[in-house]
Amino acid sequence: MQLSSQTLSLSEKLNLLADAAKYDVACTSSGVNRAGKQGHLGNSVSCGICHSFSSDGRCISLLKILQSNDCIYDCKYCVNRAGNDRQRATFTPEEVCTLVTEFYRRNYIEGLFLSSAVCKNPAHTMELMYRTLHLLRNRYRFNGYIHVKAIPGAPVELIEKTGYLADRMSVNLELPTGEGLQKLAPQKTQKAILKPMRQIQSGIVDYRLTAGKSAFLERSSGNRYLSHSIFDTRKQISASAADLGWISSSSARSLPEKERSAPFVPAGQSTQMIIGATPENDLQIISVAESLYQKFQIKRVFYSAFVQVNEDAALPTLPGGPPLLREHRLYQADWLMRFYGFEAGELLSEKRPNFNVFLDPKCDWAIGHLEQFPVEVTTADYHTLLRVPGIGVKSAKRIIQARRYGSLSFEGLKKMGVVLKRAIYFITCSGRMYYPVRLEEDAIVRNLLAGEKQDARMEVPKYHQMSLFDDTMPFADLPNMR
Repeated sequence: MQLSSQTLSLSEKLNLLADAAKYDVACTSSGVNRAGKQGHLGNSVSCGICHSFSSDGRCISLLKILQSNDCIYDCKYCVNRAGNDRQRATFTPEEVCTLVTEFYRRNYIEGLFLSSAVCKNPAHTMELMYRTLHLLRNRYRFNGYIHVKAIPGAPVELIEKTGYLADRMSVNLELPTGEGLQKLAPQKTQKAILKPMRQIQSGIVDYRLTAGKSAFLERSSGNRYLSHSIFDTRKQISASAADLGWISSSSARSLPEKERSAPFVPAGQSTQMIIGATPENDLQIISVAESLYQKFQIKRVFYSAFVQVNEDAALPTLPGGPPLLREHRLYQADWLMRFYGFEAGELLSEKRPNFNVFLDPKCDWAIGHLEQFPVEVTTADYHTLLRVPGIGVKSAKRIIQARRYGSLSFEGLKKMGVVLKRAIYFITCSGRMYYPVRLEEDAIVRNLLAGEKQDARMEVPKYHQMSLFDDTMPFADLPNMR
């Protein structure tokens, strides 16, 4: 059923467009500090604004909505595809501003996540979103966190202007490869998707250099202690020079001085990939993610397990439901690349291109590299400690610090946060193992899997986005809103 937006009330539009946004997972903590201002509404803190999650893990502390679900594209995997017979609606900029300010005053939300289907054309859609943010920041004086999607194909000037109003921007890569995109979304191209990514990166670099900062975004403080990482600036510079050309954001010079002085996307950009809709293996997926981190300075890559919302012969069948466990392992691998100094080619290979879903990727890697173990915790460097299953960033730092002042023991390691049920197979302490353990792949896998049985039997959650309101209390047209 296709109804005009004009026939729908504001609450009906909200229910429709909030539900349509639930499959977009590329939202996260703010990553930016901005204090409250006199005469303005809200603030933003870098420690994050994510306090509550839906049953499928989606954050709901942001008002997460689409500007419109009236899409001109017919992507086979999308619930809002043009070929679907469903209600269509489009928020006006004023309606979004009203919702954000009123919900903020009621303490329902702390910021806005605004995405959109492509309504009429990319330029029209991006214009709507820019007008929304411009009104929100200037007329409504909203000073809180805003994450907005850039629309591929939109004019460069619109994306540029929007970047000076948003805290974070993102462009969904959607599928890991161009071949997959051509198969399931033939109206889109990877080249068109990467173009606004390049523009946003260039805008961030231009602003940071103008402000006297490094061209590279700040990462976790733990990364500076690694002897090598995917964020090594030498790798990023070489990749950028070869593949990006460091495009200058010339359109910023035409903006008013007030807007040009504002930070450009200070929280960086992110992206999202759908996992399981196309046949790419895990190695291909994490290699794409690694490339995005290095070449586009992506702040975060999100992985979304494919949910079959449409019937189409081109889509895979999912007898076991969405591949949520695979999604989980990819997030773990992504974490290893961002914080533990691993590279995609270390975690997987052409001979073994997929993770064992029953083991976390770090254990999986260690079992395949038993020649590097056991590690002596009293002498190993920080980088080596991070590669031991059961030893995390915090516990590795604690070990380095503690051994300066005395001897270590297994009981002490446990108190430092080391997960001994994993680590005991891979470490020695003062030349001794916790108890005699055979360094054999089959024996270690057997023991580790015994501890992972509960995870392997985990119930697959149903996709459900929690309401901002009590389901027993209808939200009737927001009568008090002005």
